[in-house]
Amino acid sequence: MRNIPIPVDTNRLSFTCVKAPRPRLVNQDTGEIKKDKDGQIVHEVVLLVEDETGRIELVKVGLSGDSLVSPGDEVIPVGLVGYVWEMGQRWGISYRATSFTPAGVGARA
Repeated sequence: MRNIPIPVDTNRLSFTCVKAPRPRLVNQDTGEIKKDKDGQIVHEVVLLVEDETGRIELVKVGLSGDSLVSPGDEVIPVGLVGYVWEMGQRWGISYRATSFTPAGVGARA
């Protein structure tokens, strides 16, 4: 399976941080922390995502480097993309963003 990024249109979604960023682990047994190709630690942020109809999902978003988001912050993920993954009979979509910006009043057009 090719690992092609799928861009996510965030214009009709609202995002709220529900869990503070923490380093993503490669191996839970050894505690090895995941790093990107530039050697920066990859953090995992849990977001509550709500669409226009009120449907709510929780998603984990990977982010390289430090992020200053806290639980309760409304944010806009910048450069949000999804990657389809498959392991045996299981599959899913992992998400990655380049950064987060505060979702202040008038932040969206």
